Amino acid sequence: MQKWFPDFFDRFGALTVFDLLMDYIKSGRIKLDKSLITGRIAYHDPCNYGRKSEELFGHGFYDEPRWVLNQCVSDWVDLTPNKGNQYCCGGGGGTLLTPYKDERLIYGEKKIRQIRQSRADMIVLPCHSCHGQIKTLLAENGMGHISVKYLWELVADILIID
Repeated sequence: MQKWFPDFFDRFGALTVFDLLMDYIKSGRIKLDKSLITGRIAYHDPCNYGRKSEELFGHGFYDEPRWVLNQCVSDWVDLTPNKGNQYCCGGGGGTLLTPYKDERLIYGEKKIRQIRQSRADMIVLPCHSCHGQIKTLLAENGMGHISVKYLWELVADILIID
Protein backbone atom coordinates (compact mmCIF):
# COMPACT_ATOMS: atom_id res chain seq x y z
CA MET A 1 0.00 0.00 0.00
CA GLN A 2 2.79 2.42 0.90
CA LYS A 3 4.39 1.82 -2.49
CA TRP A 4 1.29 2.48 -4.61
CA PHE A 5 -0.79 4.69 -2.32
CA PRO A 6 1.69 6.50 -0.05
CA ASP A 7 -0.95 8.62 1.67
CA PHE A 8 -3.32 5.69 2.40
CA PHE A 9 -2.27 5.11 6.03
CA ASP A 10 -2.32 8.80 6.95
CA ARG A 11 -5.56 9.48 5.10
CA PHE A 12 -7.55 6.53 6.41
CA GLY A 13 -5.79 5.89 9.71
CA ALA A 14 -5.04 2.27 8.83
CA LEU A 15 -2.48 0.53 11.01
CA THR A 16 -0.64 -2.74 10.87
CA VAL A 17 -0.76 -4.97 13.93
CA PHE A 18 2.87 -4.00 14.49
CA ASP A 19 2.01 -0.28 14.46
CA LEU A 20 -0.88 -0.88 16.84
CA LEU A 21 1.20 -2.86 19.33
CA MET A 22 4.04 -0.34 19.17
CA ASP A 23 1.64 2.56 19.73
CA TYR A 24 -0.10 0.86 22.67
CA ILE A 25 3.21 -0.02 24.33
CA LYS A 26 4.91 3.37 23.70
CA SER A 27 1.89 5.34 24.86
CA GLY A 28 1.49 3.26 28.01
CA ARG A 29 -1.97 2.12 27.00
CA ILE A 30 -0.78 -1.39 27.77
CA LYS A 31 1.91 -2.39 30.25
CA LEU A 32 3.97 -5.55 30.08
CA ASP A 33 5.82 -7.68 32.63
CA LYS A 34 8.95 -9.09 30.97
CA SER A 35 9.65 -11.33 33.95
CA LEU A 36 6.72 -13.61 33.07
CA ILE A 37 8.52 -15.15 30.09
CA THR A 38 11.44 -17.43 30.79
CA GLY A 39 13.44 -19.74 28.60
CA ARG A 40 15.12 -19.16 25.28
CA ILE A 41 12.99 -17.36 22.69
CA ALA A 42 13.71 -17.35 18.94
CA TYR A 43 12.07 -15.11 16.35
CA HIS A 44 11.11 -16.30 12.85
CA ASP A 45 10.75 -13.79 9.99
CA PRO A 46 7.81 -14.81 7.78
CA CYS A 47 8.28 -14.39 4.03
CA ASN A 48 5.00 -12.47 3.69
CA TYR A 49 5.82 -9.88 6.34
CA GLY A 50 9.41 -9.52 5.19
CA ARG A 51 10.53 -10.11 1.62
CA LYS A 52 7.07 -10.18 0.06
CA SER A 53 5.92 -7.01 1.82
CA GLU A 54 9.13 -5.27 0.84
CA GLU A 55 8.78 -6.33 -2.78
CA LEU A 56 5.08 -5.57 -3.15
CA PHE A 57 4.52 -2.67 -0.77
CA GLY A 58 7.93 -1.09 -0.33
CA HIS A 59 8.38 -1.98 3.35
CA GLY A 60 9.42 -5.24 4.96
CA PHE A 61 8.40 -5.69 8.58
CA TYR A 62 11.70 -6.60 10.19
CA ASP A 63 12.35 -3.95 12.84
CA GLU A 64 8.79 -3.55 14.15
CA PRO A 65 8.27 -7.10 15.46
CA ARG A 66 11.77 -7.05 16.97
CA TRP A 67 10.97 -3.82 18.81
CA VAL A 68 7.82 -5.42 20.24
CA LEU A 69 9.74 -8.56 21.14
CA ASN A 70 12.33 -6.45 22.97
CA GLN A 71 9.52 -5.05 25.12
CA CYS A 72 8.31 -8.56 25.94
CA VAL A 73 11.44 -10.51 26.78
CA SER A 74 14.90 -9.68 28.02
CA ASP A 75 16.75 -12.29 26.02
CA TRP A 76 15.86 -13.61 22.60
CA VAL A 77 17.66 -14.69 19.43
CA ASP A 78 16.99 -14.56 15.74
CA LEU A 79 16.83 -17.75 13.76
CA THR A 80 19.87 -17.52 11.49
CA PRO A 81 19.91 -16.40 8.75
CA ASN A 82 17.28 -13.77 9.43
CA LYS A 83 15.33 -10.83 8.03
CA GLY A 84 15.46 -10.84 4.21
CA ASN A 85 17.70 -13.91 4.18
CA GLN A 86 15.45 -16.02 6.41
CA TYR A 87 14.55 -19.50 5.17
CA CYS A 88 10.92 -20.02 4.26
CA CYS A 89 9.28 -22.51 6.62
CA GLY A 90 7.42 -24.15 3.75
CA GLY A 91 3.93 -23.22 4.91
CA GLY A 92 3.26 -20.20 2.72
CA GLY A 93 1.36 -19.82 -0.49
CA GLY A 94 -1.60 -21.79 0.81
CA THR A 95 0.32 -25.05 1.09
CA LEU A 96 -1.21 -25.74 4.50
CA LEU A 97 -4.51 -26.28 2.72
CA THR A 98 -3.11 -28.83 0.28
CA PRO A 99 -2.57 -32.57 0.69
CA TYR A 100 1.21 -32.16 0.25
CA LYS A 101 2.24 -32.66 3.87
CA ASP A 102 5.26 -34.83 2.99
CA GLU A 103 6.58 -32.13 0.66
CA ARG A 104 6.05 -29.47 3.32
CA LEU A 105 8.02 -31.56 5.81
CA ILE A 106 10.91 -31.95 3.38
CA TYR A 107 10.87 -28.24 2.54
CA GLY A 108 10.84 -27.39 6.24
CA GLU A 109 14.02 -29.35 7.06
CA LYS A 110 16.11 -26.15 6.89
CA LYS A 111 13.75 -24.50 9.36
CA ILE A 112 14.08 -27.43 11.76
CA ARG A 113 17.88 -27.16 11.57
CA GLN A 114 17.63 -23.44 12.37
CA ILE A 115 15.40 -24.12 15.36
CA ARG A 116 17.67 -26.87 16.67
CA GLN A 117 20.68 -24.60 16.29
CA SER A 118 18.92 -21.82 18.25
CA ARG A 119 18.19 -24.15 21.20
CA ALA A 120 14.94 -22.24 21.66
CA ASP A 121 12.16 -23.21 24.04
CA MET A 122 9.70 -21.01 22.14
CA ILE A 123 9.38 -19.73 18.58
CA VAL A 124 7.64 -16.37 18.17
CA LEU A 125 6.25 -15.19 14.83
CA PRO A 126 3.42 -13.08 13.40
CA CYS A 127 2.14 -15.32 10.56
CA HIS A 128 -0.72 -17.82 10.64
CA SER A 129 0.73 -20.02 7.89
CA CYS A 130 4.16 -20.12 9.55
CA HIS A 131 2.53 -20.87 12.91
CA GLY A 132 0.74 -23.94 11.55
CA GLN A 133 3.70 -25.15 9.52
CA ILE A 134 6.26 -24.75 12.31
CA LYS A 135 3.99 -26.49 14.83
CA THR A 136 3.65 -29.39 12.38
CA LEU A 137 7.40 -29.47 11.70
CA LEU A 138 8.19 -29.53 15.41
CA ALA A 139 5.67 -32.30 16.14
CA GLU A 140 6.87 -34.43 13.23
CA ASN A 141 10.51 -34.04 14.31
CA GLY A 142 10.07 -34.97 17.96
CA MET A 143 10.32 -31.35 19.09
CA GLY A 144 6.74 -30.79 20.17
CA HIS A 145 7.93 -29.50 23.56
CA ILE A 146 8.93 -26.23 21.83
CA SER A 147 6.02 -23.81 21.95
CA VAL A 148 5.02 -21.62 19.01
CA LYS A 149 3.35 -18.29 19.71
CA TYR A 150 2.10 -15.37 17.73
CA LEU A 151 3.79 -12.08 18.59
CA TRP A 152 0.51 -10.61 19.89
CA GLU A 153 -0.12 -13.79 21.89
CA LEU A 154 3.19 -13.21 23.65
CA VAL A 155 2.11 -9.62 24.36
CA ALA A 156 -1.21 -10.88 25.76
CA ASP A 157 0.57 -13.41 27.98
CA ILE A 158 2.51 -10.70 29.80
CA LEU A 159 -0.08 -7.94 30.03
CA ILE A 160 -0.29 -6.25 33.39
CA ILE A 161 -3.97 -6.07 34.29
CA ASP A 162 -4.73 -3.47 36.95
